[in-house]
Amino acid sequence: MNKLLFLSLCAACGTTWAQTPATNPMPDGSRDMYVGLGVQSAPRWEGAGSRKGSALPVLQVQWSNGVFISGMSAGMHLSDDPTFEYGPLLAVQPGRDRTGTGQSADGVGSVGSTLIGPVPEPLVRHDLRGTDLDGMDKIGARLSGGVFANYYLTPQWRVTSSVLYGAGNDHDGARLDLGVQRLALDLGARHHVSLSGGVTVVNRNYNRTYFGVTLAEVSCSRFSYYQPGGGLEDAHVGVRWNWTWSPSWMLTSDLQARRLLGSAAHSPIVERPTNLTVSTAIAYRF
Repeated sequence: MNKLLFLSLCAACGTTWAQTPATNPMPDGSRDMYVGLGVQSAPRWEGAGSRKGSALPVLQVQWSNGVFISGMSAGMHLSDDPTFEYGPLLAVQPGRDRTGTGQSADGVGSVGSTLIGPVPEPLVRHDLRGTDLDGMDKIGARLSGGVFANYYLTPQWRVTSSVLYGAGNDHDGARLDLGVQRLALDLGARHHVSLSGGVTVVNRNYNRTYFGVTLAEVSCSRFSYYQPGGGLEDAHVGVRWNWTWSPSWMLTSDLQARRLLGSAAHSPIVERPTNLTVSTAIAYRF
């Protein structure tokens, strides 16, 4: 079970990074589930200079047949090879309105969900004057589909990848996530840390949806016209700390740093290309 505890499935975060829990041999007909609630501090949208505090639900479930749900993503392990994982993947990309990116949820090793229902309004409100997205088109939440493939270099290190298509109002945004993870460093019997890093590559349609400014938006927003191309969108690193209180209860905390790159970083809606997302939650294992 240690692998399951420390592997993320994002995606994204808003902008989550779609990663998958490890294959976990289980008795037929069984399942392993974590649920919980915490708080998160994140930029109000990708590249925003202001932040919001939000309630953060936690959900991660894995069944013996290989099906899993983690945060805003779901998929299925199809491989029987312990060193190579692959399968189909679905992920919810949060929407965005004038106040920023919509709410998300987490897994015990993920960022990420609308899959477990609506989340309360942000716990902390900020002065929105001059810092919101007034005049920009609203972007609806979208279900993206694709595949994932992971390869274990050693039992502690794995290379991760996923491709998802369907983001944006026109359902034509695509993103490729490539990363590496160091699994579960034990710091005593109750404390475990995992590390991750990677890059995201997107197509032109994805960047134009989330970082572009159309002529129509120019006339009613504070931003200048901008139509980015595709390519490298960001580089990111993360660290997760799990504190196990008992076989059933744990505190899971996550710190993610993200640096926008390429044409995304030059968008007029980007106020700060480097941002941190911090979360902590209490989870219960069923």
